[in-house]
Amino acid sequence: MIQLLFTLIFAEMALIIIFVFKTPLRKLVIMSLDRVKRGRGPIIVKTAAATLFVVMMSSVYSMVKIQKRWIEDGNVNPTDQVLMAKHLLEASLMGFSLFLALMVDRLHHYIRELRIRRKSMETLKKPNRGFEDGKTGGSEEIKALEEEMTTLRAKVNQLDSELDAKTKEANDAEANAVALKKQSEGFLLEYDRLLEENENLRNQLQSVDRRLLHSGSKKGM
Repeated sequence: MIQLLFTLIFAEMALIIIFVFKTPLRKLVIMSLDRVKRGRGPIIVKTAAATLFVVMMSSVYSMVKIQKRWIEDGNVNPTDQVLMAKHLLEASLMGFSLFLALMVDRLHHYIRELRIRRKSMETLKKPNRGFEDGKTGGSEEIKALEEEMTTLRAKVNQLDSELDAKTKEANDAEANAVALKKQSEGFLLEYDRLLEENENLRNQLQSVDRRLLHSGSKKGM
């Protein structure tokens, strides 16, 4: 048990030293801890820490019992001294290992947050660089847009002139249509007048013929 606790403490100290110095190994350790903290990893780690804490409290309770026995008996038993030292060493090692585990977790958290902030700052700087690069290469695009605007304006002016010409032609045609309509109305009125005169002349001729026939019949008698 004591050897296992020493191994755990040395491993945690090594992790802390790796976190302090910026080396390629630190990146590998951070990636490994990121994978450990995914899925069921945090539950397993918390369970192990809780178990270690319970065992440490058991050792502390054993030391308290031995201390009470010494007070009640008034003498010190060599076996109790050995047990007291063993429990004290185990409790100290377990407490120290829990403390180092907490340090490793916090260091990993702070380093990861620092990396995320650096990445966010880099992403914020990239659009500004792109904008600065776009200033140098945007003059050609502006020239192309100005040329396109010039051609479009020329086309608009041409279409306006064509529209004016068509409007003038339509107005002229409408005026001619009105004149023709008025002329046709005059022709119809003249036609009606001629028909009426023709009818009057026919009536007059018929009346004259009747008179002639009537006078001729009188002379024959």
